[in-house]
Order: sequence, then C-alpha cells, then structure tokens
Amino acid sequence: MLGNFQQSQIRIEVDASATAIHDSLLRPTELEKWLPTGRFASGMPQELHPGFEFTTRIGPVSIHHQVDVARPNCLRLLLSQGIDGFHEWYWGEGWVQSRLEGVTILPLSLGQTLNLLSLRQFLTTKKR
Repeated sequence: MLGNFQQSQIRIEVDASATAIHDSLLRPTELEKWLPTGRFASGMPQELHPGFEFTTRIGPVSIHHQVDVARPNCLRLLLSQGIDGFHEWYWGEGWVQSRLEGVTILPLSLGQTLNLLSLRQFLTTKKR
C-alpha cells in the first residue's frame, strides 16, 4: 500500500441520544444522509451487521469496508484498498468518539474531522 501510517482519535459532544447516534451510524439509510462521500450502492441491509461488506468512494479513491463489530454502542470497520486499516466508532448519551488508523495517501485526520462535524450537524438538525 502506498502512503503513510496515520492514526487519529477524536471525541465530540453531540446534542443527541445514544439511540439517535446508533441509528445514524448503523442504518445505511441514515448514514448516507450525513456521510460526505454520498450514496451507497443498492443492496444495503436495514442495519449494518458483522461480515457485511461495502465500498465507498472519495473522488477517484475506492475504500472497501468490512463490518467487523456492530453493537448497540460500537461499530468497527476494517478498511482496504484506498485505506488499509480500521475505523472504530463508540458512542453514548451526548457523545461520539471515532478512532481511525491506516496506511493511505489520504489525509485521515481531516476526513475524520469533517465526518464528525457532518454527523453532529445532522443530529442537531434531525432533533429539531
């Protein structure tokens, strides 16, 4: 894999319940509403589950995701192709945390920050 090893961990406060955060991360119909990379291919399940695989794109770069763990307060995705590594999400009442590690040419910390800000904005707007 071409690129550098990068790691980033960010935790933010959000004005949302743990259930709302769960639904926004584990339900593809909700996930695609706030994820800056856009739409998913058809055939996505109602809720992400271990073993499910899908691919997203950031411009010309494809990122393959395999759901490793999907629990009421945790999601772990194994990443390959454009990023070789993993992305973990943890959440509770009023907070969400993202941990991302991998080898890539993409700026992981910047992308992670944008994703978290987009999620927070989505949850805030959804609550109104």
